[in-house]
Amino acid sequence: MTDQFNFAQRRDFLKAMAAVTGSLPLWAQAQSSWPSKPVNMVVPFPAGGGTDAFARPMSAAFAKLTGKQLIIDNRGGAGGTLGAGIAAKATPDGYNYFMGAVHHTIAPSMYPRLDYDLERDLIPLIQVASVPQVLVVNPKKVQAADFKSFLDFVKKNPARLNYGSAGGGTSHHLAGELFKLQTKTFITHIPYRGAGPALQDLIAGNVDMMFDGLGSSAAHIKGGRIKALMVSGAKRNAAFPDVPCSAELGLPDYTVSTWYGVWAPKGTPADAQARAIEEFRRACQTDEAKAVWANQGAEFPNLTGGQFDAFIKKELAKWSQVVKASGAKLD
Repeated sequence: MTDQFNFAQRRDFLKAMAAVTGSLPLWAQAQSSWPSKPVNMVVPFPAGGGTDAFARPMSAAFAKLTGKQLIIDNRGGAGGTLGAGIAAKATPDGYNYFMGAVHHTIAPSMYPRLDYDLERDLIPLIQVASVPQVLVVNPKKVQAADFKSFLDFVKKNPARLNYGSAGGGTSHHLAGELFKLQTKTFITHIPYRGAGPALQDLIAGNVDMMFDGLGSSAAHIKGGRIKALMVSGAKRNAAFPDVPCSAELGLPDYTVSTWYGVWAPKGTPADAQARAIEEFRRACQTDEAKAVWANQGAEFPNLTGGQFDAFIKKELAKWSQVVKASGAKLD
């Protein structure tokens, strides 16, 4: 049963009640007109990172469709957990939401104490994007012609190179740890307060390389500011057909994707959740958003409600195993 059908059932029920009582309950009137004012979306990383790459186009499409602003509130820090804690404590009135990412299914295994519980305090609504991780280097600092020559250099020069990440416990960090584990190499982790600052330092040459979501790196790869050596997974990405995938490079088990989704704070009215899911889905399916997704090598998974919740549970279990196997720790 889809969220859209659930909403239709509730709408019909309320109409039937209105026929009996003469009017809709006040709370139902409020939700049926959602959104009647600007909607707030906490993005737990600084502007310019992978989350922003999808949140802002979605915000523009949402405003065009509904006539109301979707305000992006960037709250970076602590690998995305600072913003998640703020979002979890937001007023559950149907006008506060949170765009989190794969990082938030890693955090419980990395951070000994979080001031929120992802499964208890936040309600998963919709997964809006999924992109493969890409290994990118600063071409002036890492003068490798291809992945093979890069790997040869790393093996012969342990600890010579470093990699930036969006922070300890993020997918950028764990992608690096998994790479080290599977290639039996060592590179030094440099955590930042978001993918945006890490990417800027990579472009500037202050770090050597990065395991980034393809979405935030795409424009810089196309512009020649950074060089892509490998995309994660079993197939090449349609937006970057010349970049080999990890499976063809001898790393069939190196599969890391960066996905993004929207949650609501616990207690958000069910009808507001249903309306938000539908409007966020519509925003992601506009021609403008589809073009942005395609340009960044992203897919729109369209997992909602229980499907998204089940996916999150699998990710929590997966990353717990990776953390344990790699011995990854916060820097």
